This record gives sequence, structure tokens and C-alpha cells, in this order.
Amino acid sequence: MKPPIAATLAAACLGAFALIVNGAASADEPLIRMSKNPKDWIMPAGNYGAQRFTELAQITPQNVKSLVPVWTFSTGVLRGHEGGPLVIGDVMYFSTPFPNIVYALDLNRDGKIIWKYEPVQDVSVIAMMCCDTVNRGVSYGDGKIFLHQADTTLVALDAKTGKLVWSVKDGDPKIGATGTSAPFVIKDKVLIGVSGGAFGVRGYVSAYDIKDGKLMWRGYSMGPDKDTLISPTQTLALGKPVGENASLKSWEGDQWKIGGGATAGLISYDPALDLIYYGSGNPAPFNPAQRPGDNKWAMTIWARDLDTGVAKWVYQMVPHDQWGYDGSNEMILSEQRIGGKERKLLTHFDGNGFGYTLDRVTGELLVAEKYDSSVNWAAKVDMDPASKNYGRPDVVAKYAPGSQATGVNDTGICPAAEGAKNAQPASYSPATQLFYVPTDHVCMDDEPFHVSYAAGQPYIGATLAMYPPTGESNTGNLIAWDGKTGKIVWSDPEPFSVWSGVLSTTSGVVFYGTLEGYLKAVDAKTGQALWKFKTPSGVIGNVNAYEHDGKEYIAVLSGIGGWPGIGLAAGLTKPTDGLGAVGVYSALSNYTALGGTLTVFALSE
Repeated sequence: MKPPIAATLAAACLGAFALIVNGAASADEPLIRMSKNPKDWIMPAGNYGAQRFTELAQITPQNVKSLVPVWTFSTGVLRGHEGGPLVIGDVMYFSTPFPNIVYALDLNRDGKIIWKYEPVQDVSVIAMMCCDTVNRGVSYGDGKIFLHQADTTLVALDAKTGKLVWSVKDGDPKIGATGTSAPFVIKDKVLIGVSGGAFGVRGYVSAYDIKDGKLMWRGYSMGPDKDTLISPTQTLALGKPVGENASLKSWEGDQWKIGGGATAGLISYDPALDLIYYGSGNPAPFNPAQRPGDNKWAMTIWARDLDTGVAKWVYQMVPHDQWGYDGSNEMILSEQRIGGKERKLLTHFDGNGFGYTLDRVTGELLVAEKYDSSVNWAAKVDMDPASKNYGRPDVVAKYAPGSQATGVNDTGICPAAEGAKNAQPASYSPATQLFYVPTDHVCMDDEPFHVSYAAGQPYIGATLAMYPPTGESNTGNLIAWDGKTGKIVWSDPEPFSVWSGVLSTTSGVVFYGTLEGYLKAVDAKTGQALWKFKTPSGVIGNVNAYEHDGKEYIAVLSGIGGWPGIGLAAGLTKPTDGLGAVGVYSALSNYTALGGTLTVFALSE
């Protein structure tokens, strides 16, 4: 067996993020070189641009119907399996939900276990995880595998042996801080976010030294400039300096200290600019009456300097978020021609139902359009740079919870708090210049109520009920989206929300999973169904591709859970439990059951 990183690193990256890495000699050259090799899958999202795209081309729209399962692996864990496997040479690595087991499997022997790491964690952390005990994957760098445990511990494991190299505690689970995000490795740093906004945890991103786990910087989502690492004169918001302590001025009293803005999504990176990109989630609590003001910088897209953490620019999508939407979804980086010139772009599909395209160098807002037909909480986003409301949504008062009074049940709000898209990552294909987006098609009733803060207790302040839009039965779609125009190119309806990470291929196939348990393939240009296979459980994991011994494989973790499957995963039955998810997804029990399984597919001989 070859060493874990001994795969050939010579394949060219024919368009997928190649422009970003040109001339970036100061960046982590080994990982950049490895990301150019389509035979491996070395990062949770495939590359630094979070594109979830493969240049492997053996599997095509013409032959994908011959795809068959070739081996499987049971994880031994029953909760929701988000994330997906890494492949480095002859070894596959992946993590499970709590207790966060990490497996290293031998691809030369159909997944024989090379090593297994199972951390010891206090089971009380389970009660602090609002939306199931998920883990969004491991990362690789410097000969190590990095895991972000549920109890917020970041561990570095020797990639060859699985032995613990170092560990560091990032947060305090006793106040609701938990770890669900995948670590992100860049140069000499490992970055992680934090979950716990539903408990009033103030969000942040931490950067640790890859060698020993020393904290290098931490940037909070809200608070004084020294905490947010914002420069009053140098950090821009839609082209203008943010000013001194803009975050503090947007909160009443000390509410910012328990203000939410969690950071559990993927992080992206542009080596040429040396900037990282990520999103912060909704402010806490859901009840907006308890936190007057714009609540900066929750619901915000961030661009930070990798070395210092100082914010280059910010864009707050939903000031004073009244709906509990989540802005921490991935930021996808691409180079496309827009507005008559080539630009370095960032595209983000927010929980609020709007797809945003920005210039990732300056933070200029270029596109903001609805990507789900049911979205009604806002009519549009103001795109006039001369307007005082530039970049702000035009909120429809009828669908704004808390606008009338706390205790009033506001009905028919679309999308629901789980968002028109949640943590499941979209894909971008440089071959088609389209984004392939897994979406939720769900509305809600929202009744705010006063909630008192208590450390380690849910800090929500709203009762939610979720359901499909009026007159419709499907609660999900897979869409193809043109990020330059903000238009849906095609849309494939699904009976349940699409909660898996999508994979697009240079040959023109798009793969995704469904909550009933299907892995599906559709045509990238038309959305036409090409193939499907029912895996053992619902799919909320991310579809990945790799090549081994000259053959292309597709891999996916199945195992129902997460927010839509929390009823099954945690045995909940009350319709309003899981912030309303139990009711809208109650029929899932007719199609699938718990159980974590890795399934690997290849073309039949």
C-alpha cells in the first residue's frame, strides 16, 4: 500500500479554480497541487473555491445508467450523517456523527479499516446540539487529519496511524457551544467555526497553528471592533468604511454578548488575494422584539485576511433578521464575465431564499435574486447604490414575525426558518457556468414569545410550524442557477427537501441525494433524470468523486438525521418539535430509517 499522500500530483486543473491559484506561491503549495489532481478529493468541498466539481470524465450522461454499488461500509452510528469522505492516494478518511469516529479505509481492499479514532466525549453535549449530532467532515494537511468534535475540541491525528498529535478546546459546551463544522486547512493554519446560535452563543471563527494547535486569531460575529477584528476605516461594507464599533451601535445594551451569528458552514479561500470567505448565521433569539437594531454582524458574508483575521469587507444580507434564517451556507468562488468584464466572483445561496453574487475583491453586490418561487418575506433587494437602503431587503410587513406584537402568530411566511437552503452545499461547474443548488421549498407560521437567557438552555423565543407552500406538495427542488443573471435555468422537484451536497462533473452529470435515500444523477444542461439507486438510509451527506487504479468512483454517506430528520434521529413526535421540522417531515418514516452507511459506486464492467 502506498503512503496516504503518494498519489500522482501531475493532473492539470482544466478550469476548475485554476485562475485562483496562479501566482500564489505564498499559499499552501502542497494542498494547491493536490487539489489539482482530480483522482483525489482532498478538501470537504473539493477545492478552496468550494465548487464541488470533478474533472473526472469516465462517468457520462450516456453511461451513468450502468453505475452500480461496488462496496459498502457501515459506520455503526445511527444519527444524521452529513459531510463526506476525503480520498488521498489509496486511503479514504471520513467522520461520523457523535461520538465522531474517524475512519481511515484502505481502497486497495474495498474499505478495510487501516485505523479508527474514537474520541471520549461527555454525552451531555448531545443535548446542546439543536439540529442533530451531525459532523460535516474531516480535513487534511501537513500529514494530519483534523477533526472538529461535538464538544468543540479540535484534534490533529497522524494521517498514517491515527495517533493523536495535538488537541485544543475551542469553546464551552456548557453554554451551548458545539462543533459541527469541518476544519479548513490553509498554509500554517487550521480554521473552524462554532455552532450554538440557538443557545445564544456568540459566533466566531478561530485560526489555530497547524503544528501545535496554538490560537493565532479569533474573529467574532458581533461586538467591539477588537473582537470582530474590524478596522473602522479599512473594512468596507458595500464600498464604504463601516465606521467605529458599528456592531456595538446596532445592538441594545449587552445583547450582542448572547447574539448568535453562528459560523458552522464551509470556509472558502482565494490564495491570490489571501482572503477567506464565510457566513455568519441568524441573531439570537428568534424573537426580534428582544434585540432592536440591525444586529450587526449576524447574517453577514465575511472576507477576512488569512494571516491576521482582519475583515477586508462585510455584507449584511438581512439586518435585524426576524425569521431565523442562516447566512452560514458556503461561499462558492468562480471567475466569470459579468457586467461586461471578467470578475473574481463569490456566489452564496442564503437561507433567506436569495442568491447573491458579489465581487469577492471589493464586496460589491452584483446580483441578488430569489432562487425559490415561494419566497415572500421580501419583495426584492435594493440594488441602487445611490439609495439609502442599498443592499437591504424590501421587507413585506405581512410576513415579518414580531412586526405586530410578540405573541401574534404570523402565518404563510416563505421560506421557513430552516431556509430555502441550509447547510447542504451547492456545486458550481466551470463547464456549464451554472450552479446546482439543493433547496428546501417550505413555509412556516411563526409565533414569537419572550424568552429569558440562561446559559446552556435553548434561546429561541418562537414557536414554529412548517409546511409546503399553499397548493403544492413537494418540499424540495434541485435547481440549476445562472449566477450572472440570477435566473433559474431548470428545476427538478422532490417530495422532500434536498439536503445533500451536490457534485457536478466535467462530463455533464450532476449527482445528489434525497431524504428518502436515493442517490440520483441528472443531466447538467437539462436536469433530465438519468439514474437513481436507493441507499440504506436518507442522504444528507455530500456526494464525492475519486479515481483509483484507473477507475472513477462515486461515494456518499447515507444516514437520515440533521434538521429534517431530527424526528427520526431523536425520537420526536410533536409537530412543532425541531422548530417545526418534525411536522413537515413526518412522512419520512414511511420511506427510510436510521443507520449510517458509506456506499461506493462505479460503472459495471
